[in-house]
Amino acid sequence: MKKLLLILVLFTFLAPMTGSCADNKKNPLEAWKPSFDPSGAEYTYILSNVSHPVIEGVGVGYRIRDKVWEKSNGRLYVDFRPLSQLGGEKDVISKLKLGAIQGMMSSSVAAANISDILGIVNLPYVVDTFDKLDKFRNTPALWEPFANGAQKQGLLVADITGYGPYGWATTTPVRTIADAKETNFRIAQAPVNTDIYKAWGLKFTVMPWPDVPQALQTGVITGLDHTAIVCNITKKFTIAKSFTELNYAQGLFVHLVNKRWLDKLPDDLQKILLDVIKEESAKTRQLTRQQYEVQIASAKDAGVEFTRLSNDEIDKLKEIAEPVLAKWGQKIGPEYLGTVRTQLDQ
Repeated sequence: MKKLLLILVLFTFLAPMTGSCADNKKNPLEAWKPSFDPSGAEYTYILSNVSHPVIEGVGVGYRIRDKVWEKSNGRLYVDFRPLSQLGGEKDVISKLKLGAIQGMMSSSVAAANISDILGIVNLPYVVDTFDKLDKFRNTPALWEPFANGAQKQGLLVADITGYGPYGWATTTPVRTIADAKETNFRIAQAPVNTDIYKAWGLKFTVMPWPDVPQALQTGVITGLDHTAIVCNITKKFTIAKSFTELNYAQGLFVHLVNKRWLDKLPDDLQKILLDVIKEESAKTRQLTRQQYEVQIASAKDAGVEFTRLSNDEIDKLKEIAEPVLAKWGQKIGPEYLGTVRTQLDQ
């Protein structure tokens, strides 16, 4: 009897605490739940992404979901899975090629592992500004080879969104190339980035994104090759309190679709899906421009120091990187790369 009373007392005391713990573990995607019941959909399009939908270039997945549901009258459900719910990008790319999932908003650095031509957007100072990105997307001679660049792998590039221009988030200010040579940068697991950093003669460590926080805290790395939007939203600026606005490339999410699945979709639903992806991606590229300004202002207010290399030093980085562009031009296609550079520089 005494044991029973003790259990009842403990339960009464612990129950509120248990409830409190459950409240603290709320679904981080609760705010993005659909306002409709998708269970009656005839077709499902599973769409993956590794990042958080608070980034505009990621949140577009939910806007695509809702618009496709509306336009298809509930026949096609876009089941968007951000925050690496389906695994890391390399694993998800394999699933996409096999058809286990139907779509993926891949980071541009990971997309270069699918097809060499997709690496063109990572090359230094090619598609490096918001205006150049819009021109690249809206000029058929530039866009169509890119959009069709993964067809041998059974994939179609439906569109692109972004997460801002790349720079260096560092634990100590980097104002010159000499400063950069004293920094150990984390770079993405992508062949283009490796070639760039080797050419620039900078120290770097190829590292999965989940390992970055601890590596920064312990000093294993002292800099990040990433964008101000991502660094501010993911709290990397709490440790790396300096940002060099290098602006050598635009961080992109490349929206890839399994073509075999798409071809089996009824024609009217194919059109709805692709049209909505195009419309919402275009709107999101404009939202990303706005988010870039907001996040930089927020970071500056929090004490992050923003700096830029001199024009002479930027010119030096461009000159040093020319052999990388020549090497990748052979993989991408020299004529195509030349056309892209010429038209975007006009």
